[in-house]
Amino acid sequence: MQITLLFLSDVSLCMYSLFSTCLSIRYSRIALLLRAISESNTTPQHYISNMSANKRSLKRQRESASAGGKQPKPAGERGRESGGKQPKPAGERGRESGGKQPKPAGERGRESGGKQPKPAGERGRESGWLLEEVSELRRDAKGCEFNKKRLRYLSSTQKIKQGSDGVLYWMSRDQRVQDNWALIYAQLLALAEKLPLHICFCLVPRYLDAAYRQYAFMLKGLQEVAKECKSLDIQFHLLSGEPGQNLPIFVKKCNFGAVVTDFNPLRIPLQWIETVKKHLPSDIPFIQVDAHNVVPCWEASEKLEYGARTIRGKITKLLPEFLTEIPLVDTHPHAASQTAKPTDWEEVLSSLEVDRGVGEVDWAQPGTSAGMAMLESFIDQRLRFFATHRNNPNCDALSHLSPWLHTGQLSAQRVVRQVKREKNASESVASFTEELVVRRELADNFCFYNHKYDDVSGAYDWAKKTLQEHSKDSRQYLYTKAQLENGKTHDPLWNAAQRQLVSEGKMHGFLRMYWAKKILEWTASPEEALSIAIYLNDRLSLDGCDPNGYVGCMWSICGIHDQGWAERPIFGKIRFMNYAGCKRKFDVAQFERKYTAKKEISKKDTKTSV
Repeated sequence: MQITLLFLSDVSLCMYSLFSTCLSIRYSRIALLLRAISESNTTPQHYISNMSANKRSLKRQRESASAGGKQPKPAGERGRESGGKQPKPAGERGRESGGKQPKPAGERGRESGGKQPKPAGERGRESGWLLEEVSELRRDAKGCEFNKKRLRYLSSTQKIKQGSDGVLYWMSRDQRVQDNWALIYAQLLALAEKLPLHICFCLVPRYLDAAYRQYAFMLKGLQEVAKECKSLDIQFHLLSGEPGQNLPIFVKKCNFGAVVTDFNPLRIPLQWIETVKKHLPSDIPFIQVDAHNVVPCWEASEKLEYGARTIRGKITKLLPEFLTEIPLVDTHPHAASQTAKPTDWEEVLSSLEVDRGVGEVDWAQPGTSAGMAMLESFIDQRLRFFATHRNNPNCDALSHLSPWLHTGQLSAQRVVRQVKREKNASESVASFTEELVVRRELADNFCFYNHKYDDVSGAYDWAKKTLQEHSKDSRQYLYTKAQLENGKTHDPLWNAAQRQLVSEGKMHGFLRMYWAKKILEWTASPEEALSIAIYLNDRLSLDGCDPNGYVGCMWSICGIHDQGWAERPIFGKIRFMNYAGCKRKFDVAQFERKYTAKKEISKKDTKTSV
């Protein structure tokens, strides 16, 4: 299965996205970033208080999509408070001055019987406004020139085979129709040759440690893709099995004249690419488009970057060229003589050979429509708190977008463009853009240019040396993988974070760092710690098996994209975090209380029947 990663981040993109680094972002660099893209986000945390508003927004967006909907009002008319005040500086509204904090979800939502947040329409714009606005922006961008720096030819042949019966987009990491540069290019090729357009997705029965939770989210999102394709006269094919075995046969059978695919820097997808390339007919162009990153990975840098400080300027310089509006994928005018076989989605779900003990969650609904609804709620309700409160697990200040970004059900480029249209939260927009673009694309850079991205041997020399020197240090506590998975440690904060991951398929970005570093402290070796952290993240998190997840674990345990710190037992020169430090950052007891009631998450609780 092509589940790519996030785990995220959000962005807390994840990215985290996303085990986001706790190194401070210099305001001068933030200002530079904003200036560069003014003309042109990874670990999710979602609280029950927003579920009702998001579902209403999703319903309105679907009704709008089917009925045509109203035209979006100009920005000035739909403002949150019709031209309201600028947000106060953090010191005026935060804890330091005794100002008002954003209330934790439990205090303002269903859990305590408090009032629900007002629907967007009561604050100045109606629920569903985002989809209407984006639909108009896509229509206005129709016909814009495709930047060919987004693609690279994987074959020696570049000309479409004459006498062919269509163009194929092999969808993998970017599982959406709109805002998808790979599909946009495939349609351009098909239109130029007056050929039908087809999409296929190859479903593998198992993928790393991904469980039913991630597969169900992905497949239900693909079901929405198939429905939209049908409305656009684009054929969608769901293939079963390894791409390297099945895709070349499918291409020959259907007489396709070109194959376009998207980009994933991880080992297994890269192996799929190489196998398909080897077995495709030599006269068929094979083209890869980076539809996941704002700046294509191979354009952002030609080498492994040391950290955010070395890649930030390169990405910033290229944003005016790549952070453009994205045109509409429109109804395809050339009908296919070979139509796709209908998919029995229930049968596909029931046939999965994955662990069903890790069930679905109800806070994150699959599909692009649900992702757009979550983005709308972020812009309306949480964006203004992102800069000042994103590292407080008790505050609902994150985007919660990482599941949709990880599966490609949402475009990071679309997200950052919409967030940047908000003029009354400039500090939060800058912080969010740093995480969603710079940090998230740094993770892709690391995995693309370092094939040992999930192994201690892939760490910097200084980190490998210090970890080796302290690998035999005495540990006060040692836990097995099973004890850690079940949250059976002496640390109530760590246990609470693990319970959140088990029950909700996510963990707050700040706690992800603490969580992984404690695994290093409580296991026999750095190698075991990294292996367990990656296993738990890939198996339980909705954004698992993702570059952001691997880089997050490597940052926490192996010092990737960080620097050496004061030497101490076990950690050596790897950055240290402890319980007392967390207590200085936020109300630890409050977070522990929230997840105390979830001590045991049994298979009965998490298993989802089909």
